[in-house]
Amino acid sequence: MQLTYIFHSGFALEAEQCILIFDFWMDPAGVVPRLLDTGKPLYVFSSHFHEDHFNRRIFSWRGEGRSVTYILSKDILRHRRAQAAEADVWLAKGGRWQDSLLQVCATGSTDSGVSWIVEVAGKRLFHAGDLNNWYARFLTPDYRGGTVRSPEFGIDVDPGKEEKRYLGELKDIRKVAGRFDLAMFPVDGRIGNGYTRGARQFIERFGVGLFVPMHFVASGFESAWRMQEFTAPAGIRFWPIAREGESVCF
Repeated sequence: MQLTYIFHSGFALEAEQCILIFDFWMDPAGVVPRLLDTGKPLYVFSSHFHEDHFNRRIFSWRGEGRSVTYILSKDILRHRRAQAAEADVWLAKGGRWQDSLLQVCATGSTDSGVSWIVEVAGKRLFHAGDLNNWYARFLTPDYRGGTVRSPEFGIDVDPGKEEKRYLGELKDIRKVAGRFDLAMFPVDGRIGNGYTRGARQFIERFGVGLFVPMHFVASGFESAWRMQEFTAPAGIRFWPIAREGESVCF
């Protein structure tokens, strides 16, 4: 099975019988046209409505006899980014869907939409969408609770409360699965100090065969490689992505 990095949180997973594309935004290396030409059934996932995770261009892929199944988070419909008839499957947290090639479970997020658990070709994978401990930088040793101002988001947040919400989502995911052959998870340096905290908390709670960083486009490839310091002692394989269009087999 081959995983290709498209851009940001976008990936393509090519199995023997089908192809899965997650959170397509941009395709600077021209990955998708080659995949469309394979003739394999294509499953397209979007975890939420934000433009860096959902691009209406995906709907242009259906046609010319291609088998394309769109599996989208319901918040995309709620925010009127798409019409009900444009997707084959709309899922919110707790929703499930399957066909003869894959099984899908929509799990929670600490931002908009959902995260995904997918079983395909005997493998179980996780795509986090925007699930993360986004306010980890404020959880310093001198933090004693209460709200702080987030200059990145321009709002007052309670980082302790947000972390509890994040850990609660991980607990709910554990009810569905405790191990993943592949996990695609945000390692975003824009968070600031502690930007690996959410990913570290994830690998502390789940067995992971291959950990793949994502959502690092603004802070750069090398910033995401920092996570390798934590996956290596845990015996988890890490993919240090270095360019768009790069692939790894697992």
